[in-house]
Amino acid sequence: MPIDESRPFIPVRIAVLTVSDTRGLAEDRSGDTLVARLAEAGHVLAERAILRDDADMIVALLHRWIDDESVDCVITTGGTGVTGRDVTPEAIERVADKMIPGFGELFRWLSFKTIGTSTVQSRACACVARGTYIFALPGSTGAVKDGWDGILRDQLDSRHGPCNFVELMPRLMER
Repeated sequence: MPIDESRPFIPVRIAVLTVSDTRGLAEDRSGDTLVARLAEAGHVLAERAILRDDADMIVALLHRWIDDESVDCVITTGGTGVTGRDVTPEAIERVADKMIPGFGELFRWLSFKTIGTSTVQSRACACVARGTYIFALPGSTGAVKDGWDGILRDQLDSRHGPCNFVELMPRLMER
């Protein structure tokens, strides 16, 4: 869908979390790819972290970012597979108010075009937690590109039509 240039662009403040038992900042190519893409789109990197695959640690950081008014959105990379150490979706479910199932469905559909049936191993997911969006992508740079370029770039652009996540942000806490 098109970008409506008559609408104002609203930068989103995005925290990036890489979940990995093996990577540090120097080896975090998927995190680097995500940070570069969000900056190129005009958004603000609110914070960046790397945590090992530990659900309690992930939940604690998510709670801190959710409660931080300078963070509008969290994007994670890694920990979405099916092995015993992959716990990112479980951590996200622990903080979620509302799941956004269409995100994971669309991600896997886009990813299928790139990696075929291997996409079935991805548990990419998204939610809203106390007014903050959280999106979980797999840990490969290809997955980050699929998720950002195919979904998040448009949905986090306030000019994207017919609708986008940004225009809903003021209403996420409605009851």
